[in-house]
Amino acid sequence: MSTATAAHVAPPGSLTEVADGVYAFVQPAGGWCLNNAGLVVGRDSAVLVDTAATESRTRRLREEVTRLVPGGPDHVVNTHFHGDHTFGNGQFAPRSVIVAHEGTRADTAEAGLGLRHLWPDVEWGETPLTLPTLTFSEQLTLHGGGLRTELLHVGPAHTANDIVAWVPERAVLFTGDVVWSGVTPYVLMGSVSGSLKALDRLRALAPAVVVPGHGPVGGPELIDATREYLVRLRELAVEGLRRGVDPLRAAREADLGVFGELLDPERLVGNLHRAYAELEGLAPGARIDVAASFKEMVAFNGGLPACHA
Repeated sequence: MSTATAAHVAPPGSLTEVADGVYAFVQPAGGWCLNNAGLVVGRDSAVLVDTAATESRTRRLREEVTRLVPGGPDHVVNTHFHGDHTFGNGQFAPRSVIVAHEGTRADTAEAGLGLRHLWPDVEWGETPLTLPTLTFSEQLTLHGGGLRTELLHVGPAHTANDIVAWVPERAVLFTGDVVWSGVTPYVLMGSVSGSLKALDRLRALAPAVVVPGHGPVGGPELIDATREYLVRLRELAVEGLRRGVDPLRAAREADLGVFGELLDPERLVGNLHRAYAELEGLAPGARIDVAASFKEMVAFNGGLPACHA
């Protein structure tokens, strides 16, 4: 790795206990491809929630996990299909059973390793496409010696088929990218209305600890903040359609208030594309032109969005 490239690589993630037997792997600062993961350690088995984007970051995650679980986790859960949460599957399989929603398996196979092409300067390393081998439709509970990990299908939200991992005995919720912390939410491939429904469902669980897909760990206030952003997004979309301006112009002219301070603000363009489409009748989670939207996010940002993976 060159010095110039290394200077733009974010610090490695670390594993921190957030409740008895439950851990969060947080990668600062949480921007593009710097996702969080989680670990649930029961008396006789362990569950890893999500992996990481690059070979080196997944190796760091595996090292942190094997300090606590020398044999490695029994199950690896993918909350959705995006590569930052799935590219590390190969470092845990076949010892670990890879678990996901049935739609996520199909989407992972279709997307392949395409995410790598968006940021060719990232040193991705070896990230073989490794598909889930256990899938479900609505709910699956993994039992691990006194701790349950309940996998709940809450999508469409961030994508068409998001799941979350709920540890009821510890009131810890791993949200994947349904919830964000200090980072702009991204719903282009999912749904605005679906996200709002999902967030209400997550709030009703009454979690004490919320591990978001990106950004620092917090409590239920992270669910509330994500919801408030999406409500503001929908207001901007209604106004933009009323004025007859396209999503890129609406984003450039938007007053986001406190939400303008969130990391990766260029995602507003993609979010507005989804919000416009839903207001015009597109079904939640239905396909949308992702490539065209990403090009407009690049234009809004004045260049390729930063990825420090």
